[in-house]
Order: sequence, then structure tokens, then C-alpha cells
Amino acid sequence: MNQLSRSTLPPRVGRLKAGMARQGVDVIVSFKPENSFYFTGFNPIIYSHPVIAILTPDHDPIMLVHALRDDHGRASAWVPDIRLYGSWSTKVTMGPNWQDALASILADLGVAGKTVGIEEEFISIQRAGQLRKALPDAAFADVSHLIDHCRLIKDPDEIANARIAARAADLGMDTAVAALAAGGNEREVAIASMHAMNKLWTAEYPDVEVCDFGSLEGGVQNGMATWVLSGPRMFYNCDNPTQRKPQRGEAVSVLIWTIANGIHAENERTIAMAPLPEVNKRALDAILDIREEVDALIRPGTPYKDLFEKTREGLTTRGYGANIPGRIGHGIGLGAHEHSSLDASSSLVLEPGMIFTFEPNIRVPGVCATQISDTVLVTETGREYLTRSAGGYLEV
Repeated sequence: MNQLSRSTLPPRVGRLKAGMARQGVDVIVSFKPENSFYFTGFNPIIYSHPVIAILTPDHDPIMLVHALRDDHGRASAWVPDIRLYGSWSTKVTMGPNWQDALASILADLGVAGKTVGIEEEFISIQRAGQLRKALPDAAFADVSHLIDHCRLIKDPDEIANARIAARAADLGMDTAVAALAAGGNEREVAIASMHAMNKLWTAEYPDVEVCDFGSLEGGVQNGMATWVLSGPRMFYNCDNPTQRKPQRGEAVSVLIWTIANGIHAENERTIAMAPLPEVNKRALDAILDIREEVDALIRPGTPYKDLFEKTREGLTTRGYGANIPGRIGHGIGLGAHEHSSLDASSSLVLEPGMIFTFEPNIRVPGVCATQISDTVLVTETGREYLTRSAGGYLEV
């Protein structure tokens, strides 16, 4: 359920309008599920019929949805102006398809023949062709980067939801560690962790939605996910948990991804199953020390690349110069992996309101791996860890 009032536009709308003015865009037509949610508050879970957010500098956001989604949309969205397309029972719509309805709305707004911002990194060639046919006099501009940049700074409602998601992730991690200590296999550990998170959702957050963003062919009704990869499977990075039981002397990656009202959090830990071989223990000790060194730089004004270079320095000094990762974190919010990347080439600088994952790691192929990640909010004076489950060297 959306927490925003329909009478108050969130700050992100103003930021995007300012960006549109700088880029010379007269109207944004957004199809990408995360972005249309960003400017309307509506996630239908399945996007077989597109949800379209329409924004001009002089008008509040408009949401155009299929008539099938009318009742759900009006119950969830914070935008008051909702238009319908398609055909569904007795619903009155603007036309048989979104193309006709969109052309009519943009004509009424006086922008049908002007510069239309679209998400080139998302829309298909087919959809781009449909847009050009529906708006023959328009010029098109890519606004993918503009929206991504706007999403870097989280609004108060987004930060509040990130705290909820992080709290669930912490509980999921604590439960996973206990299940590993009890001798569970990967799948048993994952199920125990997800069950605990869902019990918390039921008990304390009755008005929070935990659905993720779906696609044209499927939806994600519950985004409380735990991944468990043990021993050599740590090098898979991402896979369904199996019935493999972690062996004594192995390390296990537990990855928790959660979501609350569209906003994600991430909590990842490496757990030792009894004392580890020296090569594994040395890597874990090294990365924990490096995290402390880099953490001291997390504050407004620090370039992303400085965090990466501090990590590179720490790894090189400790003999891991051949194992430098591509990045040490990424943006998080509407996306579990948003576009911003803490790497050597980033031009971004930390600002209050940014949320990112902090995850410097070591991978020595076939030998040892660490996977430790926290969700971090940049504050006015420094940083706040939103995920707070036990860190350090974890052995069960």
C-alpha cells in the first residue's frame, strides 16, 4: 500500500521536472515498471499491459493503465489523475489501445509534437516503433540516465521503506545463521530464513507490500528472498538453493534480498562452517579489515571511485592485487541492483539521501571467496548502516 498522500507530490517529481528543463524534454512517457511506479506509486505486479507514467513540467503526473487494472490502480497509486485504455467489462476507456489513448493525452497537454523523453535502455524496438507511429510529429530523446540520476537521491518515504526492508533482511540473516548451525542444507536454510521474514511481515507490517516488479510474462508476488551457496557453489554468485549440505571447513554465502513498498535492501554474509582452512580465514580477515578502512571514507563529498581505490589499495597491500573486483557496491532502491556502481570509472560523489550496498570482496577462483554486503544510507554528516545483523567473522 502506498504511503503518500494524493495531495502532496514527493520531492522526486520536482527533481525530475528540473532535469527535464535542463535537458529540453517537454514530456516523459515512462514504461519501465520501476520508473512508472516511481512517478505513480502503482505496481500491478504483472506488466502484460503496460503502466505508463506521463510527466510534463507544467502538469502533475498522469497514469495511463489498462481497464483491467483500474480498481487496483486507484487503490494503490498516489497520483489522482488516472486514465484507462483497452476494453474490460463496463469500464469506460479512452480507446482500444494505449497508443491511441497516449496520443490523445499528449495532444490535450500540447506536447504531442514536441520532445518526448523515453527510456531507450528499456523499451523494445517494437514499442519504439509504436510510439513513433502514434506520435508522428514528435522528436524523441533518451531520458534513461536522467531518471536514473533522479533515483539516486531517496525521498523520505523511500528511506522509511528501506529501513523496513533492512529490518526484515537482518531477521532473515539471523535465522539463516541459526539454521546453518543446526545442520540444515542450503534449501532448508533458505526456507527457514524466508519464513521468518514473512512472519515478521505478517505480524508487524500489515499495510506494507512485498511484491517486486514483474515482466510481460510473469510477476513477483513476494520479494523476500534468501540465497544460500555453500563451498564451491559460492563461485556461482547466484543460484537457487539446492539440497547440498554445507561441509565442515567450508564457507557459505548467505544473500538476503528484501523489499518493502517497492524499495529493496540487501544483507550478505559469509559464514564459516567450523574453523576454515588458513587460506579462507586469511581472506575473510583481510576483507573485514579493508571494510573498516574504507568505511571511514563514507560521507558526503567522497567520490565513489575513492572508495574503490581505497579497496584496491587494501587488497594490493595484502597480496590480493590479482583479485581486484570490478566494483565494491551498487545503488539500491527500486532496483535490487540499480545502475550506479562503486567502481574506478564512476564520476558520482556521495550525497545525503543516497543508498548503496557496501560490498568489497575477495574472489580467488577455485580457492576462496568472501561475500559480505550491507545496505548503507548516506546522511548529512556521514553514513548509517540500515542492515545491522552481526558482522565480522561468523563461525557456526
